[in-house]
Amino acid sequence: MIFLFTDFGHEGPYMGEMEAEILRRAPGVPVVRLMVDAPAFRPDLASYLLAALAKRFRPGDVCVAVVDPGVGTEREAIAFEADGVWFVGPDNGLFEPILREALDLRTFRIAWRPPRLSSSFHGRDLFAPVAARIARGDPSALEPCEPTRHPDRPDALAAVVYVDRYGNAWTGLPGAEVPRGARIRAGGRELAHAETFGRVPPGEPFWYVNSAGLVEIAVNGGSAAALLGLAPGVPVEVVEPESGAEGEDGEAAES
Repeated sequence: MIFLFTDFGHEGPYMGEMEAEILRRAPGVPVVRLMVDAPAFRPDLASYLLAALAKRFRPGDVCVAVVDPGVGTEREAIAFEADGVWFVGPDNGLFEPILREALDLRTFRIAWRPPRLSSSFHGRDLFAPVAARIARGDPSALEPCEPTRHPDRPDALAAVVYVDRYGNAWTGLPGAEVPRGARIRAGGRELAHAETFGRVPPGEPFWYVNSAGLVEIAVNGGSAAALLGLAPGVPVEVVEPESGAEGEDGEAAES
């Protein structure tokens, strides 16, 4: 299976052209639009989103990930196999959390170039064809290399990395690492944890752990982005619970 993760959006020809290029070269391999509205021009933010979604991939899957504001520059094009899953895309930090977490890792530069390579659409002309080759079991486009690493980036990002169509704000914080009694400070307010939307009154903001395993800020029946002024890149803060301050279901007691 080949997954597509981009900031291209649904409008225009970009996703269709990428899919067509893959299907021509790897007919019969399913292609899935995993995400087409990743944070535009922000591989640093998108990297945490991609890493969370990639946890559901299986060995043998291939992911083409393109959030590439440096397309056409000297940045390298890479492919790598992390714990049996292949990733293809730009060497710009988009894959840093995945590279960091992998137990079994093989990394490569993409040495192959097509006869025609546009200066602005490597997703179609370079990454899609290489992903199709890998899905067919052909690694001939690759040469071993060491990708650029970003050791300064945190393992968990205390900031909004995505806002969905409902106005829910995903953060780069793994939910498993945040105590349920903690509060999340965002938009000038401190928000308590709830297991899901129906556990708080309509219009009430709260935080919970979403289906991707990330801390998400939401409003029951409303938009957290609109209510709290949240957008990709806006910082949040974890306010640790005081000793003995946890209430029912591990939530912080109301003050």
